[in-house]
Amino acid sequence: MPEHEQDGQEREFDLRWADSAEHKEPSARARMLAARWKDNPPGPVPFRPEPDHRGSGRRSRSSWVSTVVVLGCVAAVILLLGYINFRAPY
Repeated sequence: MPEHEQDGQEREFDLRWADSAEHKEPSARARMLAARWKDNPPGPVPFRPEPDHRGSGRRSRSSWVSTVVVLGCVAAVILLLGYINFRAPY
């Protein structure tokens, strides 16, 4: 059997062996967070935080403005192309 095929089979065996391990070591980030939270656990965090009502009106207004600007640009391009097509001699 060629050497590169043998290495592939050994690597596949090692992956199967590693996946079947009873105990899996946590990642470095998981260990770091566990150590940090041991003395100072994080507070509860809601799945979806409450929306910030202070600036929500402005945000919705700006989305309408941007929508109107985009639709206005599309309409202007359509009118310009129609005008160019109308003026073109046949």
